[in-house]
Order: sequence, then C-alpha cells, then structure tokens
Amino acid sequence: MSFMDAILARNGLTDIADKVFSSQRLTDEEGLRLYAVKDLNALGYLANHVRERKNGNVATYVLNLYLNYSNICILSCQFCAFARRPHEKEGQFTYDIEEMARQVKEAAGITEVHIVGGLHPKLPFSYYTEMIRALKTARPDLTVKAFTAIEIRHLAERIAKKTIRETLEILREAGLSSLTGGGAEIFDPEVRDQICRGKESAEEWLDVHRTWHRMGERSTCTMLYGHVETMAHRIDHLRRLRELQDETHGFTAIVPFAYEPENNKLTHLGLGRASAFEDLRNLAIARIYLDNFDHITAYWVSLGLPTAQVALSYGVDDLHGTIQQEKIFHMAGSQTPQGQTVATLERAIREAGRIPMQRNTFYQRLNERKVEGEILPDVPETKGALV
Repeated sequence: MSFMDAILARNGLTDIADKVFSSQRLTDEEGLRLYAVKDLNALGYLANHVRERKNGNVATYVLNLYLNYSNICILSCQFCAFARRPHEKEGQFTYDIEEMARQVKEAAGITEVHIVGGLHPKLPFSYYTEMIRALKTARPDLTVKAFTAIEIRHLAERIAKKTIRETLEILREAGLSSLTGGGAEIFDPEVRDQICRGKESAEEWLDVHRTWHRMGERSTCTMLYGHVETMAHRIDHLRRLRELQDETHGFTAIVPFAYEPENNKLTHLGLGRASAFEDLRNLAIARIYLDNFDHITAYWVSLGLPTAQVALSYGVDDLHGTIQQEKIFHMAGSQTPQGQTVATLERAIREAGRIPMQRNTFYQRLNERKVEGEILPDVPETKGALV
C-alpha cells in the first residue's frame, strides 16, 4: 500500500477514490462524506487528479475589466453590501454609456468586459442594448460577458415586457456573448429566504441559463457559501448545476466564493468569513463532484491571491482574471487588490508548479506554442501596469 493509499484508507475514502480514478460519478451521499473529511490533503489529492486529467498542467487567466453599471436595485438581498434602494440617495451610482465605452477603450489588452449591476427600476431597455453596442463599437474584438439571471428576468418581465428567450435574442443581437454566473447563491429555498428574500427561485435561475444554453451559448455558474447553509445545501446546489450541465453542456466553469460578512443585513449573525481551509475544501469537493465541468475557477478577489495560488493544488485550473474595478466584494469588506497584473498572475501560477496561459471568455487557451516539450503562452509579460 502506497503512502497516499494509506491516507485515503485512513479517511475512509478508498471506495470514493476508486470511483474518482475510474471517472465514475459520485452520489450525493458520497459528496457529503467528502465534506466530513478533515484531511485537506486527501481531498486535494483526489481533486488534483481530476484537474490534471482534464487540464494537464496548465492554469489559465483572462484579461478582463469589470463594469458595474449601477448599484440602484429594487431588491434587498440580506448578504449584499453593493446595492442601494431607489430611495437611498447616499452611495448611489449609475454610469452613462459614454463613460463605460471610454473605460473599455482605454483598458489596454483586455479581451473581456464583465458587466453586472442592480435591478434598476427606471433605466429603459434601450440603455442595455445601447450599452452593449457602444462597448462593441469601442472595441469590436471585445467579448461582452454580462448580466446575471435575475437581471435578465428583470429586463424581460419588468422592463422590456418580453419572454426570456426574446430578451436574450435581442441582447445577443446587440453583441452579448456570454452570461455571468452570479445570483445562484445557494439554491435551497429556505436558505434563499434567509439571505436573498425576493430574488428569483433556483428553478428560475436555472431556466434563464437553460434558455441561453439552448440558444447555443455559454455561461458560468457560481455558489455563495459560508453563511447559513449546511453541507447538504451545498451538495444540493452542486447537484442541480450538474444536472443542468448534463442537459445542456452550456457551463464553461463554476466560480465558488465565500460570503463577505461586513456592511450587510446578515452582519448581526456574527458570521466570520470562511477560513482558507473551508475555501480549499469547497473548491476541491466541487472539482471531485462536478465530473461534467471542465474548469474550476478560484476567484482571487474573494480568496486573496495567496489562497487562490494554493488552490491550484486543490482542483483549480483557473485564476479568473485581471479584474479591474471590482466593486461588489470590496463594498462588502474584501481587502484584496482592485486588480492584478498579468505578471503577478503568471508568477503565482508558475510558483504553484503550473504553466500559465491566457484564455478567452470561453476558457479556450490563447496563443499556445510548444517550447522544449512544454506548452507555453505566447503572451507578452506586462511591466507592472494593469492591463
């Protein structure tokens, strides 16, 4: 018996390991057993095996800019520190389209703009279509990844008065290329009632992505953990994502991130932020359980880059992106930087023993080239400036 075999046996994981090594799907009960394991290295060993089987030794990143067009929102999600109700004048903002186009045009090197905002009660549907067209005019080669499922439902049902499919088709015609995965939170209805009362149901969130996927398009998905949910709620959440992926194959990746405990309506519960142990455990289990997902992204804005770097040994194969101007997590108390340079991301990836490579919005690797038996990215390294 090898050293790792002994560790797996000691943690009661031999049967699960056999299924992982033979690419068999885990049951929900087996997923819960993984959450009961305290040996992080045992979980990392299994998750790393899946990562390597799917992605080799490459870890990716994307050059992107975040634009939050407005924080005015008719919802009052209890975990959110970003939104301002229409009557709350202090702290409100709404960008004009020309300003967003200017920012995109000046963001050298980016291949993606990532756009989300609040559910604004008064912005017309034309604001959103003109925004996308203006960004594409400013940068025709740019991929526009925009809107959460609840934003799409808001635009369809309240603003445009059209079906979900009709709304998505109009946005796609304007230049929308991908939906974001935000708003999934935890799918269990009792949890949603506690942390985001009034938001769309799990079925409504899934239906927006199902509709988009059936149009031949792709999106990401998320999971917000570390608040009032149980481990069973996490597995239920992952199972529903896995089932939709079986149906549509439309998710490019999952991006799990932890609840930020400051400046929101759940602060009174005294919940601390999830530990690095919990972050790594959750990422590893997502990698093991989601057998039909190709990519697991570590959102360094939430994790911090050092933990995200360690996560590359716990099933993660992607560090997200340069992420300029992120507001949602930072308004909730995140102390991470507002952006990363390509040089910093590539250094973190190399220090973790992986090969860095730029990707696009759809997780396709860019500028691959062979050098002395290794695949390396043909991307110029920046000299400390955000790109």
